[in-house]
Amino acid sequence: FGLLLLMARIVYTGKLTFAFLVWNLFLAFLPYLLSYQLTLRPGWIENKWKFALAFTVWLLFIPNSFYILTDLFHLYDSHAVPRWFDLLLIISYAWNALMMGIMSVRHMEKILGALWLYRFETFFVFPVMWLNALGVYIGRYLRFNSWDVISNPFQLVTDIAGILLHPFDYVNAWSMIMSFTFFLSIFYMTIKRMSRAVW
Repeated sequence: FGLLLLMARIVYTGKLTFAFLVWNLFLAFLPYLLSYQLTLRPGWIENKWKFALAFTVWLLFIPNSFYILTDLFHLYDSHAVPRWFDLLLIISYAWNALMMGIMSVRHMEKILGALWLYRFETFFVFPVMWLNALGVYIGRYLRFNSWDVISNPFQLVTDIAGILLHPFDYVNAWSMIMSFTFFLSIFYMTIKRMSRAVW
């Protein structure tokens, strides 16, 4: 549906204004693919080095699933089509990314729950959503992406360290990070409980 909307917009306007949504959705798909593959390959989980590597890569990419929600910031970038159309277009991609992100986090929660025999979702969900919120912030405002861990690690670490070590200098950043942390945690736990409901 999202692709159809995007193609219709491109044909109508002759411009690739929101084509980046496809790439963003692909990046959101990667952590879901990784976590899903882990559920199919118990051997990867039982091998602590393979699982540690997979989990690290997953942590680096999972913020992409929630980052796409902030693409709503681009809603006012163009007046070539009715604003409701662009709203529907962006939400269609954001919804797919959010659902893949939620399912991917759920995969990891179940895997770690089985490994560590814990039952307190808050100890996993809240820290992961905090890291997601941090990732969304540094992606949206500091303009880093997952690949910068390899291509520009020193600047990335320096900027993150500044936020962590000097919180009063980054009140705006912390306001967004904490707000998104609570929002994503509530969203995740709501979807999780809805899946258990009897319809």
